[in-house]
Amino acid sequence: MSIRKVLVTGGAGYIGSHLVDGLVGRGYEVVVLDSLVPQVHRSGTWPSYANPKVTYVRGDVRDRDALQPLVLASDAVVHFAAAVSIGQSMYEVDRYVDVNTRGTALLLDILVNQKHHVEKVIVASSIGVYGEGAYVCATCGPQAPGVRPAEQLAARQWEQRCPTCGAELRSVPTPENKALYRDNIYSMTKYHQEEMVLLIGKTYGIPAVAPRFFNVYGPRQSLSNPYAGVAAIFISRLLNDRQPVVFEDGGQLRDFVSIHDVVQCLTLMLEKPGADFLPVNVGSGETVTILEIAKTLATLLGKSIEPQVTNQGRTFDVRHNTADITLARERLGYAPQVSLAQGMAELIEWARTSPDGAVDMFDRALSELEQKGLLVQPTA
Repeated sequence: MSIRKVLVTGGAGYIGSHLVDGLVGRGYEVVVLDSLVPQVHRSGTWPSYANPKVTYVRGDVRDRDALQPLVLASDAVVHFAAAVSIGQSMYEVDRYVDVNTRGTALLLDILVNQKHHVEKVIVASSIGVYGEGAYVCATCGPQAPGVRPAEQLAARQWEQRCPTCGAELRSVPTPENKALYRDNIYSMTKYHQEEMVLLIGKTYGIPAVAPRFFNVYGPRQSLSNPYAGVAAIFISRLLNDRQPVVFEDGGQLRDFVSIHDVVQCLTLMLEKPGADFLPVNVGSGETVTILEIAKTLATLLGKSIEPQVTNQGRTFDVRHNTADITLARERLGYAPQVSLAQGMAELIEWARTSPDGAVDMFDRALSELEQKGLLVQPTA
């Protein structure tokens, strides 16, 4: 491979900007295409952390005139531009499908129909493609349950149960070959993106990888985007002396992975062939509950504010999903370096001095969920 020039769509965003810095540090020539949507970039301008060694182009991935010349001038494309929120996707259906699915389709249409020298395509996928994570029944063995019915959530029966014998299931790390189950529009579009990119890659001999990101956290997360990652939402609440809101009972298991480890894994995907034509989990291998995250962040911020545990379910939420990162370890040599304690301390340090501040918009987002009927009120 002779990759020198890399196009990163969505490269002004959280994960994209960190990858851009990492690539510049390794000597790549980087071009960023980003539309600077207000939900992510409140100022509407390039962020303060924009890398001076990078060429920045403001434009939309659905605009062929903007996208095509950048693709044709690149040796590799990292496609991160996307609308990103599970809940919001359930009532902004057209926008999510248009940005995520059609934007990716346009990229692939250019690669199929134009002469180019792109040697690698990486497309951001998500744990959302799994729906629920992997489970085991003590009697019936491995299980891949679907979304929990509203009646179960209303009764505060949070744990998944075996569809065969009804016993409570045990969560286990999710491997890439687990049966997929999309239960929201965002996750469906992520599935569209990774399947389209991997299919076209295989068909036309363009090495392609679909990293499935678990809960990525770290500096530069938008603290004022109520649809961002849960750690950033919790921090925004705490910095405004408000309780972090925790749905269900807070016992949901997740894998939180530092942005620095994510950049490590993405760089390996770009530079090594081991994961070509595959979806690959990008996580830490550590497991933590949502309630533990809320309490840890309060402690690190020096706030004596207890989380508000709502005992409400959201119709699109999964109970547990943690990462099996065996494939990334074996195929790429990926080795997470940042512990949860180290990473959260770094996130807090950054949040205290973030130039954009933390405007708490969570109540507005919660109100939208209520209006759209996506919250399940407890009856038990």
